[in-house]
Amino acid sequence: MNPTLVVLAAGMGSRFGGLKQISPLGPNGEIIIDYSLHDAYKAGFRDVVFVIKHEIYDTFKEVIGNKTEEYMNVSYAFQEIDMLPEGFTVPEGRVKPWGTAHAVICAAPYIKGNFGIINADDFYGEDCYRKLYNFLKNNEDSEKMNMCMVAYVLKNTLTENGDVSRGVCEVENGKLKKVTERTKIRKAADGNGEYLKEDGVTYEKLSGDTKVSMNVWGLTPKMIDYMKAGFVDFLTNMDKTNLKAEYYLPFAVDNAVQEGKGEVTVLESTDKWYGVTYAEDKQGVMDALKSMFEEGKYPKLR
Repeated sequence: MNPTLVVLAAGMGSRFGGLKQISPLGPNGEIIIDYSLHDAYKAGFRDVVFVIKHEIYDTFKEVIGNKTEEYMNVSYAFQEIDMLPEGFTVPEGRVKPWGTAHAVICAAPYIKGNFGIINADDFYGEDCYRKLYNFLKNNEDSEKMNMCMVAYVLKNTLTENGDVSRGVCEVENGKLKKVTERTKIRKAADGNGEYLKEDGVTYEKLSGDTKVSMNVWGLTPKMIDYMKAGFVDFLTNMDKTNLKAEYYLPFAVDNAVQEGKGEVTVLESTDKWYGVTYAEDKQGVMDALKSMFEEGKYPKLR
């Protein structure tokens, strides 16, 4: 069965200040998802599921979906905060979505077989999709769920304009040993990284060569059931006063690894990641995409 690509696009880009998924960045008016879908199709993907909010459906379909339907099988899954397991209700005052693992759960009805996951607003590069597709196409579960992730080098994912969230990975013999979500990583003066410790004051150094997750995962259908059960545990045990708590995908995968129920092969990419975390990042991404077009790495996509 051909793997499915799940594109997480429900976030409105609060720090960037708008629907960053449809911000033109390429030299011919391309948006980042144009490059991702081009690379995914080239790698072999033919089925795509866009996870979005109902409120952006019309715009998203007009700008992205209709064009994609010309060469891929397109499905839409909706992520809303009231999409909860039976017996749970949205805490009063909650407006924030439930996180990336919840987004995948929302996409479950449209997923066929093994599936890859990407963010809509991240430029990953062609190598990422080739490695992801090849793993998923040839992957079968054994005693454990056989999964993968495409890891990036930290220094290739930082912005000059603020802090970022990254899943910091510990890798042993090509397998993911542990992933720790760091929500406040910034570029240090020496070009490496540093993250804000739990005391909220001091920073801890991180090597620029540290492997990090950019939310590119390859999962099996069994992992959906695992995440559904994990989401129930998350909702049951969460601090009810924390209206921003999220069920992160890296957290769910890490739990499966720690419990011995899953194994994650780390596929390394040396490509530079591009994305617009802050409005100030936009020009640098535009310059990079223009250079790629002029070098012939990408055709005109719009």
